[in-house]
Amino acid sequence: MQSLTFNQKLGRFIVNWIFLFLVWLMFTSTLFWQEVLIGAVVSMLISLASIRLFTCCTLSILNPVKIFWMVWYFFVFLKLLIIANLDVAKRVISPSLPINPGIVKFKTKLKTNYSKMVLANSITLTPGTLSVDVIGDTFYIHWIDVQSTDPEQAFKDIAEPFEKILLKIF
Repeated sequence: MQSLTFNQKLGRFIVNWIFLFLVWLMFTSTLFWQEVLIGAVVSMLISLASIRLFTCCTLSILNPVKIFWMVWYFFVFLKLLIIANLDVAKRVISPSLPINPGIVKFKTKLKTNYSKMVLANSITLTPGTLSVDVIGDTFYIHWIDVQSTDPEQAFKDIAEPFEKILLKIF
């Protein structure tokens, strides 16, 4: 495991603390000072214990431009999620619609394991596609209706909208 500098540890701690504290606030749905204080303390303790384990990002991820792209990513993901849900629902309701299941592969330009994980999870969360494996920069995706086995076309159909934004975030 790599040795982290103090600044890297501090950056990871702060990012992790902010994220965990926001999750705490969302789950508790209250701003009573006692709950906020407990959430801050619990988030801090978890962040201290997990500096090396659960955080990929330093303070640079809190850059306003990156935050803008994260919000934009959410809306793009939501749009593609709705489209994929409607497509799969249509196939369930009309079993006569043809399906052509198969596994396709394509390469990504993403460099970090974390960004590849975000892409793989985004693909899996959209109905009709499932990330089977990621080896290096190659993704293997099970697709409910393979439109093309050409890696470039499969990439455009499945991952391109996600990757464009992830490259700006990571």
